[in-house]
Amino acid sequence: MQRRTFLTGTAAGAAAAALPLTVPAFADTTHGTPARRLGPTVDVGTLDELQKAIDTARPGTRIVVADGDYTVPAGKPLTVRGKHGTRSEPITLVAASRGGVVLHGERSFVLDDSSDLTVSGFSFRQRTTLEIPPTCSRIRLTRNDFQLADIEGLHWVMVRADDTVIDRNHFHGKTTLGIYLGIEGAGGEAMAQRVHIHRNHFSDHSFAGSNGGEPIRLGVSPRALSSAHAVVEYNLFERADGDPEAISVKSSDNVIRHNTIRNSLGGIVLRHGNRTRVDSNYLIGGEEGVRIYGNDHVVVNNYIEGLSGRAMVIGSGTARDHLPGEPAADRRGNDAADRVLIAHNTLLDNAGALSGESHRPHEPRDVTIADNLLVGSTGTLVEMAHTVRFVWQGNILFGAAADGNIPAGGFTRADPRLVRGPDGVRRLSRTSRAIDAATLRRPPVTHDIDGDPRGSRRDVGADEYATTPPRHRPLTPADVGPHAR
Repeated sequence: MQRRTFLTGTAAGAAAAALPLTVPAFADTTHGTPARRLGPTVDVGTLDELQKAIDTARPGTRIVVADGDYTVPAGKPLTVRGKHGTRSEPITLVAASRGGVVLHGERSFVLDDSSDLTVSGFSFRQRTTLEIPPTCSRIRLTRNDFQLADIEGLHWVMVRADDTVIDRNHFHGKTTLGIYLGIEGAGGEAMAQRVHIHRNHFSDHSFAGSNGGEPIRLGVSPRALSSAHAVVEYNLFERADGDPEAISVKSSDNVIRHNTIRNSLGGIVLRHGNRTRVDSNYLIGGEEGVRIYGNDHVVVNNYIEGLSGRAMVIGSGTARDHLPGEPAADRRGNDAADRVLIAHNTLLDNAGALSGESHRPHEPRDVTIADNLLVGSTGTLVEMAHTVRFVWQGNILFGAAADGNIPAGGFTRADPRLVRGPDGVRRLSRTSRAIDAATLRRPPVTHDIDGDPRGSRRDVGADEYATTPPRHRPLTPADVGPHAR
């Protein structure tokens, strides 16, 4: 423990380790101390002045909109067309104070053929979707408040442009069908590349239907086999009850890490696509956990506690694999989970711990389940249906809950001797049997969920025993949204 180790032994681990984790870099000059800029600062107080300033903007121009309520005319949206900043000198549209500019009307900004543009500090109250089209690139939405009209079926923000950054926004207050944030791409199958979604607060989506109210939908069924290389990290979800999927992944080659989902119906669902890494997320006190479909995923370091539903589901499929060229309608079915690595996760006192599915014809295959910690006082800890060539090793089970159908050689019964910290997380104590008990020879983890180095002698579960304070904890509203660092 506490010594550095390197990746990766399994094919799934190697694939996930190869994912690019680089994302566009933007200096946060919107409501802080600006970096050196070449362009002017332009103060505007009317919509006409704002449009004129946009039309004449050049790299580095910073347009500051006076606080107030503005109603954008239906036939005259604020149009940003053919405007190109640079990576070091973006064009910035910023409210004078965070949330101080409230945009009403049918539309607000309409973007086309533009790049290196930052939109910051606005309160969006419009009646149609805010679109970032594929003709754009390197667009940043930061420190905004999104509470669009509560219209049935309205998606609030749709991203189709490469290298988009969505950070430090608050999405809240929807009661009807429709998603907060969708990522798609050009045409019918492509995905926007390298989208970075971080430090956002998604809260209070209360649509009562069974589908269609996701806070984040990363792709759609016809785009499932397209690589997106998106990174979704450090976001907080609270009372995300509009859909069983708070983060719905329907594309390939993504990273979902360090998010907190609390008191929500929705969980993290790899619904379509392959080769996504789900790493170091907290799911606490809600209903749905992590559900897995598709191939070559890596699911590591996650902490799941107190769910009223199933903590982790290894899915069966209506198809063995989805294939290029298949009809879009065929791709809506589930793809069985194959060659998935599930390791170093902690599942505590959930209504269901680790389970499978039996209502589809294609069973999961070649899944490795290693070095996980499963604790429960009631029910059954492992309830798998049909499986093929599963590898079970190094798991620790504890509590009054039954073991279930985990193979005898795949686990040990031992008290992990957990202690609850001031942040509510239960971590290993110094006498825990989980310390130095991990078995994977070359696991795809170098750190635990807290940010502590794993070392060469690793502990079972999401936590590596340490005496120093954790670098990462479950997120709170102070860590995310418009006023976060």
